[in-house]
Amino acid sequence: MKKIFLLLPLFATFNLLAQDDTTVKKAQYPAGYEAEIDAVYHEIDGWKGREDIYFNPKAAKPTPVVFNIHGGGWNHGTKESQTGYGSFFKMGFAVANIEYRMYPQATAPAAVEDVRAAILCVIVRAKELNIDPNKIVIMGGSAGGHLALLAGLLQNDNKFDGKYKDVKGYTIAAIIDKYGPADFTSPNFAKYKSLVNWLGNQSDDTKFRALLSPITYVKKTSPPTFIVHGDADPIVPYQQSVDLKKKYDEVGAKSEFMTIPGGMHGKFPKEQNTALSAAIVKFLTDLNIPNK
Repeated sequence: MKKIFLLLPLFATFNLLAQDDTTVKKAQYPAGYEAEIDAVYHEIDGWKGREDIYFNPKAAKPTPVVFNIHGGGWNHGTKESQTGYGSFFKMGFAVANIEYRMYPQATAPAAVEDVRAAILCVIVRAKELNIDPNKIVIMGGSAGGHLALLAGLLQNDNKFDGKYKDVKGYTIAAIIDKYGPADFTSPNFAKYKSLVNWLGNQSDDTKFRALLSPITYVKKTSPPTFIVHGDADPIVPYQQSVDLKKKYDEVGAKSEFMTIPGGMHGKFPKEQNTALSAAIVKFLTDLNIPNK
């Protein structure tokens, strides 16, 4: 019988419009793991991009790694608000928790560039961190879900990779998208104020919107993707994930879509969270990503 590790703490941390960043909790990691807090992955215009990396240098073989991206409407949120990685540690994962530039400090595509840089920086250090560069999982909720989708679906496309554009030899093994917007050209999301602000002076440019829409990059060889969305979400329209799943099916790419009946913007009841947690663990396990 397979063991099921619940992800419950992780699902309470994302909100597109508002999240409490006043309480900072230190992530707990198991014995044998080490932590690099505020590791700098790049610097631009005096701003240092940081990520917290929890890794197991003594694991018998290189470990998979999950990159976690906080939400916050591309305008607020902190990596320090994200905790509860115990389930991933039990599955043998390393964890990298990413911060990125947000509006008004920087408009699009800065956040995408930052997330890609944070991932590629860890890949460059894969041997040092005892991480398997072919077992990369990218996860986020809300705006973080959008960034996880885009960073993962880009795969080896280096258009946003800056100084890391020549990094090779890695595989995005899976994406976990929790109620993230997927199509900025869609009428059901096009006028959302937080999105318009983040897109900046190109917010009315259809091509620019498409460039930053994850749905644009879905193809047959896209990484397997787990999508979850509440059908009563008042912030990111549920139809965004419906359309995304349809695109995956049309091109024949592997995906799983879980609807939370009556689910709001990530504020799912305990029973539904439990089912969701088990589904994600099964999805990753079926892909043979966790180390046996």
